[in-house]
Amino acid sequence: MAIPRDFINELVARIDIVDLIDAKVPLKKAGKNHSACCPFHSEKSPSFTVSRDKQFYHCFGCGAHGNVIDFVMEYDRLDFIDAIEELAGQLGVEVPREQGTGPKRDQGLSRDLYQLMEEASLYFQNQLRQHNDKQKVLDYLAHRGLSNEVVSHFNIGFAPDGWDGLLSRYRQNQDAQDKLLTAGMVIENDNGKRYDRFRDRLMFPIRDRRGRVIGFGGRVLGDGTPKYLNSPETPIFHKGNELYGLYELKQRHRDPQRVLIVEGYMDVVALAQFGVDYAVASLGTSTTADQFQLLLRSAKEVICCYDGDKAGAEAAWRALETALPLLKPGNQVKFMFLPEGEDPDTMVRQVGKEAFENQIDGAQALPEFLFETLAKRYGSDKGTLAKQAIALTEKIQDTVLQSLLLENLAYKLGMNGAEELKRKLGFSSKEQVKPLQNKALKGRGTPLRLAIALLVQHPGLGEGLPEQPALKHLKMAGIELLILLLDETRAKVKSSAQLLEQFRGDKQLSTLKKLTQWDHQVADENLQQEFRKTLIWLNNQYIEQRYQELSLKQNHTKEERIQLTKLISVIKG
Repeated sequence: MAIPRDFINELVARIDIVDLIDAKVPLKKAGKNHSACCPFHSEKSPSFTVSRDKQFYHCFGCGAHGNVIDFVMEYDRLDFIDAIEELAGQLGVEVPREQGTGPKRDQGLSRDLYQLMEEASLYFQNQLRQHNDKQKVLDYLAHRGLSNEVVSHFNIGFAPDGWDGLLSRYRQNQDAQDKLLTAGMVIENDNGKRYDRFRDRLMFPIRDRRGRVIGFGGRVLGDGTPKYLNSPETPIFHKGNELYGLYELKQRHRDPQRVLIVEGYMDVVALAQFGVDYAVASLGTSTTADQFQLLLRSAKEVICCYDGDKAGAEAAWRALETALPLLKPGNQVKFMFLPEGEDPDTMVRQVGKEAFENQIDGAQALPEFLFETLAKRYGSDKGTLAKQAIALTEKIQDTVLQSLLLENLAYKLGMNGAEELKRKLGFSSKEQVKPLQNKALKGRGTPLRLAIALLVQHPGLGEGLPEQPALKHLKMAGIELLILLLDETRAKVKSSAQLLEQFRGDKQLSTLKKLTQWDHQVADENLQQEFRKTLIWLNNQYIEQRYQELSLKQNHTKEERIQLTKLISVIKG
C-alpha cells in the first residue's frame, strides 16, 4: 500500500521546517535564513542553514540537505514510511494508503502487530487490577516501593500464571493468533501447540519513540528463571535500535539535559520512583551505536552506569569504543560505577535521590576513564599505552575533542603536545579532516540551468505560466527536466521542499538539490524578469534550430515552406 502523493505534499506544506529543526537543533537567525552547527558532522562554526522560504536545509560542510522528511529520516534514523508517520503524528492526522505496485513493506501486518501489542499491554494492565492473583503482585510492587503513579506512568502489568491467558482471548481468531506468534507473544512447540511466552511475570511494555508498544520485558515474581524474559526480534521490534524508558522520559522532559543509561527495567522504574526520572535501559544488550546516537540526540550529557566489578568495567569499555566515533562538539559521555553487588535500584533505595545524584555528578569523564583504563592495562609501558590511546582517539570525528584528548595524553606522559607525542612514537602526522568546502555553484551559467535553478528556488515563478509548446521540440540536454518542472509548478506548488519531494527516488533529485543552493546572483526584485528572459532565450533557440533543419532540407512540403517563411520573418524581425 502506497501513501498518496497529495498527502505527502500537504504534510511538507503544513510543517514548518524551521520550527521542526529548531526543536531539535537550536537555530539562530542569519539574514533571511537560520543557521546552526550541523547535527550530522563535527564542526566548530555554523555551516548548516535552514530556509523558511524554501522549506529546505543545507550544510555547506558535509553536504547534507533536504526537506522536513529528509531531516526526520536522517536525524531520527527512520525510514521514509516511518518519517511520514512521525510527521503525520505531529499534526494528529492518519496516514492514508492507496493500492500500489511492486514490492512494498507489509504495512498492514505492522499496523496489526502494533494493535495487538497495545491490546496485550492493556490486557496485562487489567490483570494487575482484576486477576485473582493480583494481590501477590501488588504486594511485590509495594515491597519494591513503587507507587500507583509510577506503575501507571510505565503501564506496568501482570501476566498471570497459565499457558494461555493471552492466547485464549483470540481462540476464535486464527489470524490474530498467527500474528501473536509473529509478534513473539506466543510460542509454538514442535507439535504445533501454542502457548503464552510470558507467564507469572511483572510486565514492562517497551515503547518506540512514537509511543507504540513493540515488545515486553517480563520479570519473574518468585525465584524462577530466567529472572528477566524479553520479547524476541520481530518485524516491529529490534532491541539494538530501542531504549526502554526513552518514550516515558520524553513525556516528562521535552529537552532533557542528561540521560542515565542503566541495565534493567526495574532500575529505570525504581529511579523514576525516587525522582531520578531521566534513566533508560539498553534492553539487556551492550549499548549499540544506534542506541548511543539516540542518547546523544536526546541530551548533551550521557552517563553510563555500571556495576563496579570486572564485568562492569568491561561493559563500560565496550560502550566507550562504541561512543567514540559518534561524538560531536558539545557531547559529553561519562561513566559511573556502583559498589560491587549494588545496582541502581538497590542503591537509590539505600541513599536516596540527593546522594545518588551526587554520584552521577561525580561520574568519570570519558577522557579520564580512557586513560585510567589504559594505565591499568599497560602499567609502565607508556609506549604501548600511548599507541593504544592514539588509535582510539583517531576514531573520533570531532577534531576538537580529538585534539584535546591527544594534548591531555601528551601532558600525562610529560611531552610537549600531540605532535611531539606522535613523532616520538613514529606516527606520521596526519592532517586533520577538514570539512568539505562550500561547493555551491556560482555565476550565471547557461540560461537553461538558470531557468531550472530559479524555478526550483522560487516555484511561484511557474504558477499560472502559459504552456511553452516550443520547448517540447527543442533539442537540448536537460530541457525535459525544465518542462517537467514547469508542469509541476503550474499546478501551484508552494515551496522548494514540496517541489523536490515530487522527485524523491528520481535520478534528477541530486541535480535539483544542488541547484537549490546555487548562488545565481539574481536579485530578488529581478527574479521574474530574469526567468522570463531565460524562457525567451530557449524559445529563440528552438526557432534557430528549426530554421537550420528546414533550410538544409530539400523538397519541402507546403506546410514546411510556410513555416520556413515565418521563421525567416521572426529571425529578421
